[in-house]
Amino acid sequence: MTATDDTGTANRWFADGALHLGLGIEDTFVPQGGPGARPIDEYELTEHYVRWREDIDLAADVGAEFLRWGIPWHRVNPAPGEWDWDWTDRVLGRMSEHGIRPVVDLLHYGTPLWLERQFAHPDYSRRVAEYAVAVAERYGDAVTDYTPVNEPMIHVLFCGEYGYWPPYLTGQEGATRLAMAIADGFARTQHGIRDVLGERAVFVHVDASMRYVGDVEAAEHRETAARLRHQAFLVEDLVTGRVDDRHPLAAMLLSNGADPALLGEFIRNPARPDVMGVNYYPRHSTEVFEAGVHHAGGFADPRPTRDDGVAGLREMIDEYARRYGAPVMVTETCVTGSAEERIGWLRESVDEVARMRRSGTPVVGYTWWPLFDMYEWTYRHGTGPRAEHLLTMGLFDLVESAEGLRRERTPVADAFHALARASQRAVATPS
Repeated sequence: MTATDDTGTANRWFADGALHLGLGIEDTFVPQGGPGARPIDEYELTEHYVRWREDIDLAADVGAEFLRWGIPWHRVNPAPGEWDWDWTDRVLGRMSEHGIRPVVDLLHYGTPLWLERQFAHPDYSRRVAEYAVAVAERYGDAVTDYTPVNEPMIHVLFCGEYGYWPPYLTGQEGATRLAMAIADGFARTQHGIRDVLGERAVFVHVDASMRYVGDVEAAEHRETAARLRHQAFLVEDLVTGRVDDRHPLAAMLLSNGADPALLGEFIRNPARPDVMGVNYYPRHSTEVFEAGVHHAGGFADPRPTRDDGVAGLREMIDEYARRYGAPVMVTETCVTGSAEERIGWLRESVDEVARMRRSGTPVVGYTWWPLFDMYEWTYRHGTGPRAEHLLTMGLFDLVESAEGLRRERTPVADAFHALARASQRAVATPS
């Protein structure tokens, strides 16, 4: 790592003081299959690999200023030291033609098939940084905004604590191993890109909101709830150099095998966000503890969730802004449901962000996720057709047809377009 990581470059993007509206394309990749587990590649499931031109055009048509979009590491790096940029060249070129600013997800869960043990491979952090630097060198003139790891704590939980995705580690020891590996790769990625792009680089860190409410002070829940509330920020705390011997989880990390030298390296050479991204889903981001009721959490025995609407969104935005001292962006939000339900949440959440901005909270961007529908991760362990796992979340519905998946415009697209136009008018005619 190098100590060349500075902050503040994002101010050039947001100097106009406006709220910038963008979209995302779901880009989860878990290409490793196995008995009872189908690979997940959302670009393949949604046919984005073949319909990419149409998809970028749709984003432009509804007024997206930026697009959160991921590079499929497992496809562009098919073997060690080998690169295939043909498809990504074309997609990023199309964004450039439309004037859409790409915010590139470098890691959205999937590692190449040749990297055995995935995040637990001893060379993982070096390999992911090598890939990130190759991307920055390839697209230095077209892409300056990067998310090193999307939702790093979901990586830790799914791959390290629950044993749900490769490399199938479990428990606190597995979570610690994954957290340290993901954080090491995250920091190396950011420092490597900074070395290539210098002050032009903008880093949009992104993690999943995890709220814990209810009877959190009940004797049977107090310790678990406190740990989870700290753990929700663990990887971001690691890479930003906040985990010293006073951190509430320092003892847990060390007792489960964390390398003290690496912890020290994070402190000496932090990788701080230029923009802190918050992923918030009102129907899923809040878990409820109930007195006298024990849930293990995870997939086997999940805690119930509660929809706290814009109150939860406001709490999470405020917490991330205060904790990391950076401008904040809503990097994912939506509800799965009818067009009317989606429009309702779109308007409520944008209005709440506008209220927060008026009161001084530095919210600089809002992302509806996704542009078009996606397929639930349950597809991995299912056996039926993809249609059984469809989630109606997008501005455009995915509709099966003889020619493949048709993108069908919904009234949600019209509502987003109207909000995007209003935001752009505000920039053009400042008060």
